[in-house]
Amino acid sequence: MGTNEDILRCETAALVLPNRLRKRVLSLNTVQKELAEELRLRIGQAMTVLLPEGEVSLEEIVTAEDLEILCDLASDFSRYATMDTLRQGFLSAKGGLRIGLCGSVVMKNGETTNLKDISSAVIRIEREKRGIAAPFITDLFQNEVFQSTLILSPPGGGKTTLLRDLVRLLSDEKKQRIALIDERSEVAVVYRGKPQMDIGSYTDVLDGCPKALGIPMVLRAMNPQIIAVDEITVQEDLKTIAQASGCGVAILATIHGIDLEDLMKKPLYRELLGKNVFRKIIRIERKGVERIYSVEDVPW
Repeated sequence: MGTNEDILRCETAALVLPNRLRKRVLSLNTVQKELAEELRLRIGQAMTVLLPEGEVSLEEIVTAEDLEILCDLASDFSRYATMDTLRQGFLSAKGGLRIGLCGSVVMKNGETTNLKDISSAVIRIEREKRGIAAPFITDLFQNEVFQSTLILSPPGGGKTTLLRDLVRLLSDEKKQRIALIDERSEVAVVYRGKPQMDIGSYTDVLDGCPKALGIPMVLRAMNPQIIAVDEITVQEDLKTIAQASGCGVAILATIHGIDLEDLMKKPLYRELLGKNVFRKIIRIERKGVERIYSVEDVPW
């Protein structure tokens, strides 16, 4: 069920919109605000809100000027200061907002240097679901030692939300030293050095750093007991994950997938499982607005 905090997060997301679009979002009814997952803006099309049943038109047509104002508000009128993330296609804003962007990519020597002429934007309304991991967190320990764990669900299933709550609980309640490699600023949502989300008192965040670079950095510098990462997607991550595991550090990670059988069909994830790093699997099944969590042992 939704909460007053869910409503507030939707209303906070509206603050980076131009007045006309902001008023339309604020006019949503209570249930829509509670359930809203994203606000989507595309030039020449009506702004939409993503609800569990899909995108719903808000009828206000988005202009190029609207998107320019959005970027100015999200960056506190200092796009230069946000260039590192802007060229990667997103902005992080105060209040725990993450804004994905599309437009014309500027390339130099084979690398993206800027994103201009913004054509669409998605404002993700991140949720803090405190306590969702509490019923099964003890299942992730053996002899009081955290076992490396994979979180699985299809896209949009709530992996990042669950990862965030696990990091918080492992940090605050289990007193584990955690290094969070937040490559795309989606878990802690760091804004000017401060996490906008509650990720626990014993958690250190390496923000905006690729996992393959960040894992060796925190191994050398931070002496973590657990390294947490969101969305393993590339080959380069596997070597550093295995390296960390070989040093006695546990891994908490997310992957797009349904179950072990599904992962074994994909060469990258089959190789990952073959390294025998992970001992536990958390599967997320989405049924309407509800999520069902199940913990399984990796059978090898």
